[in-house]
Order: sequence, then structure tokens, then C-alpha cells
Amino acid sequence: MASTSQSKTAEITEQSFAKTMTATAHLKLRQLILDNKWAPGYQATEQEVASQLGMSRTPVREALMRLQQDGLVSVIPRHGMRVLPVSTADMKEIYEILTSLESTAAELAAGRGLSDEQLRGLEKATADMDHALSEDDLDAWARADARFHEQLLELGGNQMLKSVVLNFIDRAHRVRMLTLRMRPKPVNSTREHADLVQAIREGDREKARNIHRAHRERAGTELLALLERLGLNHL
Repeated sequence: MASTSQSKTAEITEQSFAKTMTATAHLKLRQLILDNKWAPGYQATEQEVASQLGMSRTPVREALMRLQQDGLVSVIPRHGMRVLPVSTADMKEIYEILTSLESTAAELAAGRGLSDEQLRGLEKATADMDHALSEDDLDAWARADARFHEQLLELGGNQMLKSVVLNFIDRAHRVRMLTLRMRPKPVNSTREHADLVQAIREGDREKARNIHRAHRERAGTELLALLERLGLNHL
């Protein structure tokens, strides 16, 4: 009986370790793609990816399959993987999704009667965005902006909605970072975020939804116009 128990314990430990390794591989590979260190069109074999991470091929293979489900790579049997490009048409659809679903999250957050303590994270992110702009640090601004949107989704209280929206934010992230310095200084976004926090504090669901919808519509229109002007059909 003791031997059977020890065997089961060892099996559970091994499965837990495998899941941890897969999660680690997925996180590292995802960051390489989102930071554009692996540009769209980048290809590598499974073994090459595993060597870069210093891991065995099994967790890497499972992580690549997850990234394929995320819409970030294409897994090619016996040939490894390729980082998928993002087209202007993709970005248009992504912003339509973000505009609709993230506005719903803002509305939900406004209806939850959140305390000042719960809203502190959004306020801190907005303050950090302001500070970054005063320092002309667009990378810091982008990090604070990403933190704002993730916290907004968390405060909406709908975990399924959060999961879906974060996936599409990831898919848009590469294009937004590539064009960050081609666009006007993002002072409008910072002001709109501050207005949204106030609407949520007031518990005004309609106002919160409308502010965030207008924010996403404006940002999407500006980005798509830039891509069209530069003739960047794929990134």
C-alpha cells in the first residue's frame, strides 16, 4: 500500500512539474512575441526554440500549441513554428471587439460600488501614465496603460470576459508598440482614463461605458489611419 501511495505521489509531482514547465515556456515565448523580439514571420524549429529556452521539447511543444490557440503563432508539423503577422484588417476586427467588450467591463465595474481602495490601482496607473509623458518615456507610458486596462478588466468582475479581452489585447500589442513613436503623444488616452475612473467612482454605468467606448473608437481610428497612411498592410 505504501509503495502504491508513493507512486501516486510521485506521479502527481511529475504532472505538476510538467504543467509548471509548460506555463513557464508559454510565458517566455509569449513575451518574446509581444516585445517584437520575434518579429512577425519569424520561424524556428521546435528544437531551436527548446535550445533558446534551455528546456526539453515536451513543454515547448505544449506551449507552442497554446500560443497557436492564442492566435500568435502557427505550428507547422515537423517544421516548428512561425510567428503570425497582424494585418490592418485584423486590427480593425480586434478594435471592434475591444471597443465592445472592454466597454462592457467598464460598465460592470461602475455597477459594483467599488471603494476608493479598489480604485487605487487605476488611479496609480493613470498617474504613472501622466508622469511617463512628462518624462517623454513612451515605454513606461505603455506599461502603465497596459496595467490600467488589465486592472479595469479585473474590476469588471467577469473572468471569462477578462480572458477573452486580454487575448485580443495581446494580439494588438505588437502593432501598438511598433507604431507607438509614429503616433501623436498619447495625452488623450491619459485624460480619458482619468474621466473613466471618475465615472466608475460615481457608479454611473452608462457614462463609464460611453467614455470607454469613445476612447477605444478614437484610438482604433487613429491607429488604422496611421497603418493605411504608411501602407502597412501586415506587421
